[in-house]
Order: sequence, then C-alpha cells, then structure tokens
Amino acid sequence: MLNIPNFLTLLRIVAITDSLDGAIARITNTRTTLGAYMDPLADKMLILSGFVALALIDSVPRWLTVVVISRDVIILVGYLSLFLLTQQLMEIRPSVFSKAATFLHLATLAAVLLSLWRAAPAVRHLGALFGITGAITAISGFHYIFRGLRWYQQKGGGAAVPAAGV
Repeated sequence: MLNIPNFLTLLRIVAITDSLDGAIARITNTRTTLGAYMDPLADKMLILSGFVALALIDSVPRWLTVVVISRDVIILVGYLSLFLLTQQLMEIRPSVFSKAATFLHLATLAAVLLSLWRAAPAVRHLGALFGITGAITAISGFHYIFRGLRWYQQKGGGAAVPAAGV
C-alpha cells in the first residue's frame, strides 16, 4: 500500500528525507508492513551509497566500505538461505551490536563529510573512527551469523551451536 509515509520512504532512498516518514506514520496511525520493510531498506541504501561514494573519492578506506557492504550481503544471503532451508521466516530484531554499527556508520559518514567541508583529508584524521566502525560492523555481522545458526539449529537443522548469552 503506497500511503504518504511509504511514499516518503521511497523518496528517502534517493536521500530526500529521513525521519519525516516515520513521524507521519506514527502521528496518523498509518504504519504498514510495507513501510516496516522499506524504512530499514532506505536507511541501508543511504548508508551504502554514502560509503561507496566516499570510497570512490578516497575519503573513506575501501576496506571499510567492503566490510560495511559485506556485512549486509552476508546477512541477506544468510536470511534467504535460512528461509529456503526451513520455509519459515526468521524474525530479525536489531541487536545492540547492530544498532551500534548503524550509529557508527552514520557518525563516520557525518565526520567524513564534515572533514571534506573543512578541507581536511578524512583518512588521516579519522583512522580510529574507521577502525572502531569496521570492528563493530564485523562483530555485528558475526553476531547475526551466530543468531541465524542458533535459530536454524532450534528448527531442527544442522549441528548444535553453543548457547552463549546472546
């Protein structure tokens, strides 16, 4: 259903708005399943396109862009694989690692853009932020893999996965 919040989410994919769609959906009580899927997709498109664009002009390290993109590809392929193996949809809830990674992605993009605005070479001055962002992104990816394997094991497939406190 293409209502106003969903339309705004589509516009955000091309970077026109970010939070207006969610606010309108809550205020007007017009939340939809389509919007629930499109909202994080729009966020991902914004983050991924930002990293790719900044990597192409050598403002963020390419290795970091590869880590950010790889994490999302691995999550998507894993989710689709689990669905094909079980014919069941696994509920994906963001973890603390995922939320931290998203925050760091946005903080990194903002810091690099600020650095470019101030005409300072981003890569030299933001090395620690790049390292932390890469590490948390990788941890988040591994956490999703672990959760997926544990879910699959609970559905009766595969070998047991240790039940660590995650």
